[in-house]
Amino acid sequence: MTPDERIKELNLILPAPLKLPANVTLPFSWVRRRGDRAFISGHIPLNADGSIYEPTGKVGAEVTIEQAYQAARHTGLAILSSLKRELGSLDKISAWLRVFGMINVAPGFVQTPSVINGFSDLIIEVFGKERGDHCRSAVGMAELPFRAAVEIEAEVEISS
Repeated sequence: MTPDERIKELNLILPAPLKLPANVTLPFSWVRRRGDRAFISGHIPLNADGSIYEPTGKVGAEVTIEQAYQAARHTGLAILSSLKRELGSLDKISAWLRVFGMINVAPGFVQTPSVINGFSDLIIEVFGKERGDHCRSAVGMAELPFRAAVEIEAEVEISS
């Protein structure tokens, strides 16, 4: 089963592109292809319409671990949506290589791996263990754009 078919089977919805707040411009590409690699800029969690997923704020204060796990999952869907727009099909992804997960943390919050598991679990669910397995970091940050609970960037190997 292809990743595109698996997304349909799981009833997952790939969101529209990020709806930016007024007067905000982002002068970069969400996905940059180079050779057999695609580099994915930092994405935040989105709703199906491209609006910013809530709750926002500090994990360990305003946002629970469970809510942050779901935010990481929604971030994964946003990344898959950008990849599908750029590549035409998620089946062109031959391997997930590197994932860098950032969590907007309250002081003292140290369970960052549990949060980014929301992303990793989604990717393995969609791509399977062989293609979906990846190297990963999960770090706490003082702030993230738009008060998002999670931001994730990644790198994948692609086929022509």
